[in-house]
Amino acid sequence: MILEIAQLPVKAGEEAGFEAAFDAAQKIIAAQPGYRSHELLRGADAGNGSRYVLLVRWDSVEAHDPGFRQSADYQKWRELLHRFYEPGIAVAHFATVAGALEG
Repeated sequence: MILEIAQLPVKAGEEAGFEAAFDAAQKIIAAQPGYRSHELLRGADAGNGSRYVLLVRWDSVEAHDPGFRQSADYQKWRELLHRFYEPGIAVAHFATVAGALEG
Protein backbone atom coordinates (compact mmCIF):
# COMPACT_ATOMS: atom_id res chain seq x y z
CA MET A 1 0.00 0.00 0.00
CA ILE A 2 1.08 3.56 -0.76
CA LEU A 3 0.13 6.69 1.16
CA GLU A 4 -0.23 9.86 -0.89
CA ILE A 5 0.16 13.03 1.17
CA ALA A 6 -1.05 16.26 -0.44
CA GLN A 7 -0.55 19.58 1.32
CA LEU A 8 -3.30 21.93 0.16
CA PRO A 9 -3.06 25.63 0.99
CA VAL A 10 -6.62 26.94 0.55
CA LYS A 11 -7.25 30.64 -0.04
CA ALA A 12 -8.23 32.41 3.19
CA GLY A 13 -11.98 32.79 3.44
CA GLU A 14 -12.61 29.94 0.97
CA GLU A 15 -12.55 27.10 3.50
CA ALA A 16 -16.32 26.45 3.58
CA GLY A 17 -16.53 26.47 -0.22
CA PHE A 18 -13.56 24.12 -0.47
CA GLU A 19 -15.03 21.69 2.04
CA ALA A 20 -18.38 21.70 0.20
CA ALA A 21 -16.64 21.05 -3.12
CA PHE A 22 -14.53 18.31 -1.53
CA ASP A 23 -17.71 16.59 -0.39
CA ALA A 24 -18.58 16.09 -4.07
CA ALA A 25 -14.99 15.43 -5.19
CA GLN A 26 -14.36 12.64 -2.69
CA LYS A 27 -16.93 10.50 -4.50
CA ILE A 28 -14.78 10.77 -7.64
CA ILE A 29 -11.55 9.63 -6.01
CA ALA A 30 -13.26 6.86 -4.04
CA ALA A 31 -14.43 5.28 -7.30
CA GLN A 32 -10.90 4.98 -8.79
CA PRO A 33 -9.19 1.64 -9.43
CA GLY A 34 -6.53 1.04 -6.77
CA TYR A 35 -8.11 3.47 -4.26
CA ARG A 36 -8.34 2.24 -0.66
CA SER A 37 -9.30 5.17 1.59
CA HIS A 38 -8.78 8.86 2.27
CA GLU A 39 -8.87 11.50 4.99
CA LEU A 40 -9.01 15.28 4.69
CA LEU A 41 -7.47 17.12 7.64
CA ARG A 42 -7.63 20.84 8.40
CA GLY A 43 -5.02 22.83 10.32
CA ALA A 44 -5.94 23.11 13.99
CA ASP A 45 -3.30 25.59 15.16
CA ALA A 46 -4.16 29.28 15.44
CA GLY A 47 -3.71 30.90 12.05
CA ASN A 48 -3.46 27.54 10.28
CA GLY A 49 -7.13 26.95 9.43
CA SER A 50 -6.63 27.47 5.70
CA ARG A 51 -4.10 24.63 5.40
CA TYR A 52 -5.35 21.15 4.63
CA VAL A 53 -3.68 17.79 4.27
CA LEU A 54 -5.22 15.06 2.14
CA LEU A 55 -4.14 11.50 2.88
CA VAL A 56 -5.05 8.93 0.23
CA ARG A 57 -4.21 5.25 0.44
CA TRP A 58 -3.62 3.55 -2.91
CA ASP A 59 -2.66 0.04 -3.93
CA SER A 60 0.36 1.48 -5.76
CA VAL A 61 1.90 4.77 -6.89
CA GLU A 62 0.73 3.89 -10.40
CA ALA A 63 -2.90 3.71 -9.26
CA HIS A 64 -2.60 7.41 -8.42
CA ASP A 65 -0.18 8.50 -11.13
CA PRO A 66 -0.67 7.82 -13.97
CA GLY A 67 -3.95 6.02 -13.06
CA PHE A 68 -6.14 8.71 -11.51
CA ARG A 69 -4.02 11.70 -12.58
CA GLN A 70 -4.31 10.80 -16.28
CA SER A 71 -8.04 10.03 -16.18
CA ALA A 72 -11.04 12.07 -17.29
CA ASP A 73 -12.24 11.87 -13.68
CA TYR A 74 -9.14 13.80 -12.59
CA GLN A 75 -10.23 16.69 -14.80
CA LYS A 76 -13.56 16.77 -12.92
CA TRP A 77 -11.60 16.69 -9.62
CA ARG A 78 -9.48 19.64 -10.78
CA GLU A 79 -12.55 21.63 -11.85
CA LEU A 80 -14.12 21.15 -8.42
CA LEU A 81 -11.10 21.83 -6.23
CA HIS A 82 -8.12 23.54 -7.80
CA ARG A 83 -9.69 27.01 -7.91
CA PHE A 84 -9.53 27.08 -4.10
CA TYR A 85 -5.76 26.58 -3.82
CA GLU A 86 -3.03 29.11 -3.23
CA PRO A 87 0.28 28.29 -4.96
CA GLY A 88 2.35 25.73 -3.14
CA ILE A 89 0.52 22.41 -3.40
CA ALA A 90 2.90 19.58 -2.51
CA VAL A 91 2.18 15.91 -3.27
CA ALA A 92 4.36 12.92 -2.38
CA HIS A 93 3.98 9.15 -2.03
CA PHE A 94 5.20 7.06 0.91
CA ALA A 95 5.55 3.35 1.63
CA THR A 96 5.37 1.91 5.15
CA VAL A 97 8.75 1.12 6.70
CA ALA A 98 7.66 0.38 10.27
CA GLY A 99 4.34 0.12 12.04
CA ALA A 100 1.12 -0.28 10.13
CA LEU A 101 -1.34 1.97 8.39
CA GLU A 102 -4.92 0.82 8.33
CA GLY A 103 -6.89 1.22 5.18
